[in-house]
Amino acid sequence: MTAVGTQDDISSNVRVKELVESIEELKKEMRAIILAHYYTVPEVQDVADIVGDSLALARAAESTDADVIVFAGVYFMGETASILNPDKLVLMPDDHAGCPLADSCPVEEFRKFKARHPGAEVISYINSTAEIKAESDIICTSSNAERIVRQIPEDKEIIFGPDRNLGGYVMRKLSREMILWQGYCYVHDAFSWDVIKETVDAHPGAELIAHPECREDLLRHADFVGSTSGLLNYAEKSSGNTFIVATEPGILYEMQKRSPGKTFIPAPKNASQPWSTCTQMKQNTLEKLHECMVKRAPRIVVEESLRRAALKPILRMLEMS
Repeated sequence: MTAVGTQDDISSNVRVKELVESIEELKKEMRAIILAHYYTVPEVQDVADIVGDSLALARAAESTDADVIVFAGVYFMGETASILNPDKLVLMPDDHAGCPLADSCPVEEFRKFKARHPGAEVISYINSTAEIKAESDIICTSSNAERIVRQIPEDKEIIFGPDRNLGGYVMRKLSREMILWQGYCYVHDAFSWDVIKETVDAHPGAELIAHPECREDLLRHADFVGSTSGLLNYAEKSSGNTFIVATEPGILYEMQKRSPGKTFIPAPKNASQPWSTCTQMKQNTLEKLHECMVKRAPRIVVEESLRRAALKPILRMLEMS
């Protein structure tokens, strides 16, 4: 006799179906668009209108004609959507879903850091607060960081922050010195070659693909280094069949959907915690998404003078990309 699932499983599936149906009705009623990052949980990705990396979601937020933007991501992403759309209602399922990388760069300390290098062009990773964006000349993402830096004259000093690993990767790629703020993403910085080497050795022929927020010791051994969307596109187009993926494991859901015949192995963090997960992204649940649409809250609003200051470097990024 074949089991058809426990009563709890059936109840859970019914609840998910009800939430999805209600969310679809609310989207029509509110004229809303749901944006979700690849690192959110699968059921949130499934209900989103657009799933993407930071650059794709920023572009979507800029171009949408929806009245309401529901952003399933971390706080700086909701802020960016609000900066680009001051007249729209921007909601987040959980406004406590922060980004430790962004929080590692307090604005007062960053101002002092800038003051030590007068005249330097300030390029800040989009994984930063609105206050840091307002202190910057240009924003970048992992998709376009190299392209942005290439456009700065060689004789111009560059401050790059807050991610030291992404900055270091761009420096090595372009053979160009930059002044780095020493922040990092805890998800990607946790990966090390010493741990991942065992997985590589255990899967001969597998390609190791890694996000540039990872440490140099790992990136040196990667077959491909790319942004979230870059990793997705590479895995989809590659003739290879097996990939060890050194980034947040939420991306594996989209990878498997695009390439169902391929094998994707999450790069291990360590023996006891094989997956390096962004707990903040996972705070975006289907229940919270539904609740924020019903309550029209939490709403993300950026004070107008700060918004205008932060908007300029974002628009420069979009123009230079």
